[in-house]
Amino acid sequence: MTDKKILIINGHPDELSFNHALSQAYQLGASRTDAHIQTINIHTLNFNPSLMYGYRKRTELEPDLLDAQQKILWADHLVWIHPVWWGSYPAIMKGFIDRVFLPGFAFQKRENSVWWDKLLKGKTATIICTMDQPAWYYRLVYRNPSINALKKVTLEFCGIKPVRTIAIGPIRLSKEKYRRKWIEKIEQLGYDNK
Repeated sequence: MTDKKILIINGHPDELSFNHALSQAYQLGASRTDAHIQTINIHTLNFNPSLMYGYRKRTELEPDLLDAQQKILWADHLVWIHPVWWGSYPAIMKGFIDRVFLPGFAFQKRENSVWWDKLLKGKTATIICTMDQPAWYYRLVYRNPSINALKKVTLEFCGIKPVRTIAIGPIRLSKEKYRRKWIEKIEQLGYDNK
């Protein structure tokens, strides 16, 4: 049992998706411990997903994104759940990352240097992604592009580590028994707080 602070971030835009069921399963498992849990369902947030000016000029954060930043700062452990679409994650999730993981919040470039400071050190994460191909095929043939982008180029870039990854697939054409098995595994994962 733990009093870990867990933030579950669901990147799927459909509340009836398998990803939503996985999010609920993780939350159910974690709720049976002493963990404190908050959630972000990205599709419910009101924000412009476009980083209008890149980093040249600041785009003011909407209240939902300010709240998301506070939840990220609060959390010890981030659980990202998303589908793999075209080797990446949904556009709304990409927009969320672009708008939330900003310089001064998640990282800070050093003046006159190629190096940066990682501002989210001390946090850990789990990535749970679903796909319509076998996870081994995605890993061996495509080299896990969405996992690498989120794990290495975003989370670890900002100091979040270790980052555990779980790839589930294929979902398309899968049987109820297969999906139920994964729901149970993710519920147990939440209970174990990993």
